[in-house]
Amino acid sequence: MASQRMQRVQDPIIPHIASLIRENPGTISLGQGVVHYPPPAAAASHSAKIWEDPGNHLYAPVAGIQPLLTALKAKLNADNAVNLTSDQCLVVTAGGNMAFLNALFAITEPGDEVILFAPCYFNHEMAITMLGCKAVLVEVDENYQPDIAQLQAAITPKTRAIVTNSPNNPTGAVYAEPTLRHINGLCQKQGIYHINDEAYEYFIYGETPHFSPAAIAGAAAHTISIFSMSKSFGFAGWRIGYMVAPNALRTAIEKAQDTNLINATVASQFAALGALEEGASYPRSFLSGLAKVRQRVVGQLATLADKCTVPQTEGAFYLFLKINTDMHALTLAEQLIKQHKVAVIPGTAFGMEKACYLRIAYGALEKAKVEEGVRRLVAGIDKLT
Repeated sequence: MASQRMQRVQDPIIPHIASLIRENPGTISLGQGVVHYPPPAAAASHSAKIWEDPGNHLYAPVAGIQPLLTALKAKLNADNAVNLTSDQCLVVTAGGNMAFLNALFAITEPGDEVILFAPCYFNHEMAITMLGCKAVLVEVDENYQPDIAQLQAAITPKTRAIVTNSPNNPTGAVYAEPTLRHINGLCQKQGIYHINDEAYEYFIYGETPHFSPAAIAGAAAHTISIFSMSKSFGFAGWRIGYMVAPNALRTAIEKAQDTNLINATVASQFAALGALEEGASYPRSFLSGLAKVRQRVVGQLATLADKCTVPQTEGAFYLFLKINTDMHALTLAEQLIKQHKVAVIPGTAFGMEKACYLRIAYGALEKAKVEEGVRRLVAGIDKLT
């Protein structure tokens, strides 16, 4: 029998939805959060270079190969206004989820509390539970923005960190610089860590720019920043992320990674080096197309104004719908697949138990297929509710 600790972890929702999709051929998936475009061509040419040096087939440094670390430092300086100092460390990970888990290993003890904003990214909540800690969910406002008063009230002597995720999964909300500065300052005052997940940093459609709290003067000692190439560079299968953390945590982070993984795959690290040569211009070249898809999706959902609420958020490639029904969100999601051949993710996976929510992901498909998927979704919600 599995440990009680693991039994408390929610079942992964993506495999469950994927299984239902396989059982219902022809289903259009608006579920998993990936992009429709591939990695840049330079990624392939660089990954092939591993064969040039026999040393590339051995274990690599835990923190990452030096050429990639150098390229990431330049990227952080140029795109995030983060100029790494001796007070910070940079570690390449196998995706953003590993970076988050590394951070938890480094800063928490069983029984500690970590604050998440609800709706929250489910793998964050799952990782916290796996380590024997408690995820404390703080509600956001009607536009999915942090409620600072509720946040302050949630802090206890057991709190070890506040987690922000901007642009946000699952809502698409972008947190403004003053909000992130306020949260970061609160963490400094309380002697806790601010973990900021920036996996969707390039996916911004509105006027609120992306902001990295690690750029705040004096924030190095209490700020942990998590990045991923999975979304922006079409790298989901290559598993490359990275983290910036206080240098005081370096040893603990490297212990966690060395035990769990040792090093991110060398071929993937070389591919990432090639992708970074393209830089921010690569994901941004697809942004206008995603923005048009987003506008069409929002327009189609507007026909359901009496049955669902769709807050207008400005980032990532998600919309988080509140459905006016007493039906359980998972039941609704399952019926949408079985009866209407369209897949979405139920809001229960993101900590929203009090009402029926659904997450739509519109980044994985070309425009025509997304529109057909949303057409099915609109028809299904209209009929089932």
